[in-house]
Amino acid sequence: MSDSFDLVVVGSGPAGEKGAAQAAYYNKTVAIVEQSPTPGGIAVSSAGIPTKTLRETVLYMSGFRKREVYGLSLKLDPRIALEHLMTRKSEVVALMTKAVERNLTRHGIKMIQGRARLGANRTVHVSLIDGKEQTLEAKVILLATGSHPFLPPEVPFDDPDVYDAAEILQLDRIPGSLLVVGAGSVGCEYASIFTALGVQVTLVDATTRLLPFLDMEISQLQAEVFNGMGMRLTLGSPFTSVRRVEGKLEVRFADGNVLLPEKVLVATGRAGNTEGLGLEEAGVAVNDKGDILVNDGFETSAPGIYAAGDVIGPPRLASVSMEQARVAVCHAFGIQFKDRVDTLAPYCIYSIPEVAMVGMTEDQAKAAGVEYEIGRGPFSANTQARISGFQDGMIKLVFRRADRVLLGVHILGEMACELIHLGQLVLHHGEPIDRFIHATFAVPSRSEAYKYAAYDGLMRLDRRAGGAPKLSV
Repeated sequence: MSDSFDLVVVGSGPAGEKGAAQAAYYNKTVAIVEQSPTPGGIAVSSAGIPTKTLRETVLYMSGFRKREVYGLSLKLDPRIALEHLMTRKSEVVALMTKAVERNLTRHGIKMIQGRARLGANRTVHVSLIDGKEQTLEAKVILLATGSHPFLPPEVPFDDPDVYDAAEILQLDRIPGSLLVVGAGSVGCEYASIFTALGVQVTLVDATTRLLPFLDMEISQLQAEVFNGMGMRLTLGSPFTSVRRVEGKLEVRFADGNVLLPEKVLVATGRAGNTEGLGLEEAGVAVNDKGDILVNDGFETSAPGIYAAGDVIGPPRLASVSMEQARVAVCHAFGIQFKDRVDTLAPYCIYSIPEVAMVGMTEDQAKAAGVEYEIGRGPFSANTQARISGFQDGMIKLVFRRADRVLLGVHILGEMACELIHLGQLVLHHGEPIDRFIHATFAVPSRSEAYKYAAYDGLMRLDRRAGGAPKLSV
């Protein structure tokens, strides 16, 4: 069999789905090749949506934070808790999978299940599930194959109590203790979720700080909050081995420490899914980490072949992957709609509490030679945060001294991943922090912390100028 399409997309995750829909919206014939039986990629099946669902379910079931406000103590039966967690996760995964399927059907996109390999002259050879092969001819090919957890070779993943970031969703029981290797986004999310569930969690990493891409102050504050939750942090000392000794898991560290957790989760990053795609034969270049190289229009070194999403490397965010694919398709077909990806995309970590950032950190402003100031709006002084019981964290603004123009927003606290978009909007418009002061925020609301962060920034400027600080009102 041979079929011709304007666009053939390999992979149906966030990048593949949105790239395909963008082309189909402009009347292009589109096919998606997906090796899994259902579309959506890891964002639906084993990463983004499942993790966030577990987070919300754990917060609800455990009464985390609320028990401090109302003096209630909830004791969960581990077997029942696990059943509820996995049931809710499965319900949401099924719901979102259907949403992706409906979107592809609505756009008239043909779904082909099988493994894809690039051929000559922009062809894609598909090994179908029935053993046959189908060749697709395309004017344009979009590679959106996503990524998989990076598996350190020294870790025995064949051990039933050692998990990667995808396998942890198939947990057979809630353990008494869990060791999480990796202080990045995934590690911090799972470590805090299991801590809220009452598991004794140890979070370890060779680096000396959590989430090293964050603003330093926010990273340090997150560590303090984690410690306050009862999580144990072991940073700055890499593990040297994970093995089973006399029936127990043993994790050894470079500093000589030995831990004996019930279960181990290794969350040390992700790697692009490029194996078996035939990239070299098709002339598609990769970097030394195996990520596909693309230009500003997301075209690879092979004309007519584009790539987007996790397979081209960081930031590996579903939100950014979608936009990359839309831009790639517009470039490929000369569609005058999207010509670039937002340079101020927010980073969001769905830990407990959430963390979000957009724009410059203090360190980045300093490195760029910018004379900057900061303003803080702590949630401990925010009425809505105190009512909810989630009062950890703050909104932190980084702004230029000379004209008070906002440079970056950094938030630690519940709803951080929603609140960040207000700061993002002000950044996009190049406005000063005065924008927050002149705005009227509902009272009580967490958003009001923006106003007091801006007031704090103005008072810092007054002190720096040697004047009497004006009190915020």
